[in-house]
Amino acid sequence: MEKRRSVLKRILASAVGISVFGISKDSIAAPAEEKVVNNVTSFQDVPLFSGSTKLGNMVFVAGKGAHVEPFEIKAHTEIVLKELEKELLKAGSSMEKVLKVTVFLNDIADYQGMNEVYKGRFGKNPPVRTTVAVAKGGVPGNSLVEMDCIAYI
Repeated sequence: MEKRRSVLKRILASAVGISVFGISKDSIAAPAEEKVVNNVTSFQDVPLFSGSTKLGNMVFVAGKGAHVEPFEIKAHTEIVLKELEKELLKAGSSMEKVLKVTVFLNDIADYQGMNEVYKGRFGKNPPVRTTVAVAKGGVPGNSLVEMDCIAYI
């Protein structure tokens, strides 16, 4: 058993720069490419956040919500997924290349309705997903759902 652990540690260390004691200095070197920022939202003329950011072959899309009527989970989920797809396409990616999605629901009772619209939207190999119900105050902007994602290009 100990020999197997030793072999696994060596494989991990060589593959991703992880040592027995943590991350090696080689794995935390500065990125070779500049990050590309799109759709910057400002508050009082100070940049607040970006709609998406690209670094190398990765794209990170900020949370998208549906801030319109009707206030119905299926309609809001459809809007949010279309907004995510728009950002991904602008960045040179697609729904099929999404690796991780985080879903924020205003009410956990909307989980099934959100899933009905969500299913199949990311191809036959869906990304990993975390779904949480937002505590007191809800999703910003009166949206019933907000989603962000990480994808590759």
